[in-house]
Amino acid sequence: MRSHEVIVIGAGAAGLMCAIEAGKRGRRVLVIDHANKVGKKILLSGGGRCNFTNRDAGPDNYLCANPHFCKSALSRYRPENFIALAEEHRVPYHEKKLGQLFCDDSSKRIVALLLQECREAGVEILIDCRIRQVSRGEGFVLHTERGDFGCASLVVASGGLSFPKMGASGFGYQLARQFGLRVLPTRAGLVPFTLEGKPLALAQELSGVALDAEAGCGGQRFRENILFTHRGLSGPAILQASSYWQPGEPLTLDLMPGEDAAQWLRERKHARPQARLRSVLAERLPSRFAQLIEGRWYADRIMQQLAEPDLLALADKLGGWSLRPSGTEGYRTAEVTLGGVDTDELSSRTMEARKVPGLYFIGEVVDVTGWLGGYNFQWAWASGHAAGQHV
Repeated sequence: MRSHEVIVIGAGAAGLMCAIEAGKRGRRVLVIDHANKVGKKILLSGGGRCNFTNRDAGPDNYLCANPHFCKSALSRYRPENFIALAEEHRVPYHEKKLGQLFCDDSSKRIVALLLQECREAGVEILIDCRIRQVSRGEGFVLHTERGDFGCASLVVASGGLSFPKMGASGFGYQLARQFGLRVLPTRAGLVPFTLEGKPLALAQELSGVALDAEAGCGGQRFRENILFTHRGLSGPAILQASSYWQPGEPLTLDLMPGEDAAQWLRERKHARPQARLRSVLAERLPSRFAQLIEGRWYADRIMQQLAEPDLLALADKLGGWSLRPSGTEGYRTAEVTLGGVDTDELSSRTMEARKVPGLYFIGEVVDVTGWLGGYNFQWAWASGHAAGQHV
């Protein structure tokens, strides 16, 4: 049996960051991953350009049963810390919008950065290695297809259930349960909605159309683009809202965010009394959408024919269109997994399991989920750094 002081399960963002920090402290570290490539989710993220952090990341941007849990790690490893690391490795990057930082060229630059840091810290990485069982005596023993490996500190950074085609599994949750830790129910987060009936028919007619809107549910509202698809609704605002949605709840869309729709319609009626409704709506909405609104919500009319009650009814629709999603597309297209290892089981300072000394959980496997836009990478860096300081 080969022994190391620290073994990290998972060669993703959180796992590699933890391994780097532990290696810098002189610990003998082994990273094990069942995938055939390091950082597969990193490589896929951000359309291949990796939205590696968000300048504005803070505790309010995360969902967790205990909203205070993430404060400690996030305060000790901030976005500027990873930005400095990227600059040290001369990774060219830019801010796309809303504090979101992306690589200028390829997400491969982030993986290369992490691998270089691992090499300098003396971290050993073993890929394409499946773990059959984990047992515990004085330390931990990992029984794998490629032999047994022992360690004093075991870090679980195996991710969640999103992207199953990339090999995502519930291994981390199973391991937590094996050692008596509570795991909160999981579900897909940052995921497109599916629709049924008339809303689906409308979405299919508009498939490919995107527009600026504000999506709201679960007491949260997000303004970004929404996208109609052949299955329902997607786009950044929809993905953000999906993390707060519960089955059966309505989704509200403001199609004219930042505008008093009723006042705008009155002004357009005064300015263009002979214009068709669809022509006026096309000033603010995609023309295909404007045509369907006229066809489905009103008959073919000119502005002068719309009385005040008509304008108010249309304004209510534009400012608060209520839909009831039939569900989501699930883990297949989800960016993240909500729920996971209960944070009450872990130390917020070290990420160590309170009941099981030497066992740590970091990254997506933990019940901490960020917004879309680099927040989940920042949690990976911060939680990995926190554990790496103590393993």
